[in-house]
Amino acid sequence: MQAMSGRPNSWWISPAIPTIANCALAVLWAFSALGGWGDAAFCGEDEGRDPGCAAGFQDAVRISAPAAAIAAAVAVTAWSMPVVRRRVRRLDAALTVAAFLWVIAEGVLFIGGYLAKP
Repeated sequence: MQAMSGRPNSWWISPAIPTIANCALAVLWAFSALGGWGDAAFCGEDEGRDPGCAAGFQDAVRISAPAAAIAAAVAVTAWSMPVVRRRVRRLDAALTVAAFLWVIAEGVLFIGGYLAKP
């Protein structure tokens, strides 16, 4: 007996690839929003840091946080629920949605930081 991937007559991509992409985007968001990368990039460091810009960037972090939280929840749920994990198309769809939500969260950080920049 041979295992089928659930994708007849199509390319098969390992679910590890979108999972790694989701993890990389999550780490990038965390370092940018919570780790100070975005604040330093847009508002400066040490004596050159603009407090008004920092406050504006924190607003961008607060706006992007719900998209990041939903993305994390979707990715974790996709792997923890057997009904999703065992159906390749559902797993692909969930991981793709999570990746797009991470991109939206990153975009909000970037645009918010750009707008807050003096």
